[in-house]
Amino acid sequence: MEEMGGRIPLIGDRFPDMEVHTTQGPLNLPDDFVGRWFILFSHPGDFTPVCTTEFVAFQKRYDEFKKLKCELVGLSVDQVFSHIKWIEWISDNLKVEIKFPIISDELGKVAKTLGLIHPKKGANTVRAVFIVDTNGIIRAILYYPQELGRNIDEIVRMVKGFQIADKNGVAMPANWPENELMGDNVIIPPASDVETAKKRQKEYDCYDWWLCHKKL
Repeated sequence: MEEMGGRIPLIGDRFPDMEVHTTQGPLNLPDDFVGRWFILFSHPGDFTPVCTTEFVAFQKRYDEFKKLKCELVGLSVDQVFSHIKWIEWISDNLKVEIKFPIISDELGKVAKTLGLIHPKKGANTVRAVFIVDTNGIIRAILYYPQELGRNIDEIVRMVKGFQIADKNGVAMPANWPENELMGDNVIIPPASDVETAKKRQKEYDCYDWWLCHKKL
């Protein structure tokens, strides 16, 4: 397991190489997902209320993530048998089958490498999300307190936005695709020279030469 020179990984870093044990067998991250995006999300513990609602919410959108060629991987410091019993409980009582793997990190090595153990929260992993692209590069890191569940629709939106930005060389406005100024349009990167700046307002819809947008 590769650590980032004694620090936790940051946006733009390669996701640390690690071999993990999951409810679906061993997994090598990030190499097993080369060519696909993946989301690793940690939760404080199995059989906890907020985490249970999150797992159901992730599974309800699993097909949407798959369409984006994006895999899901859960994580906590619980043992694998606890994970198995928990997903059985979810299936039996909530009628939702969890189809993505959950990492068992009972020794805490993965959590330590990713900076997921809060010193004031005991041994439980914090509620975090790592969005990783097809090259194993961390594109976003989100942290949540134990009392606030994640908005899974926002995580879907982020993956869609990253993929569109990568393909088209554009940026996403606030609340995209329902921005208050430009709707579902995307933002053109600001001009880097005078000549391009002069052409911008003729080529795109612009509020000024540095704030132009277009439809995909």
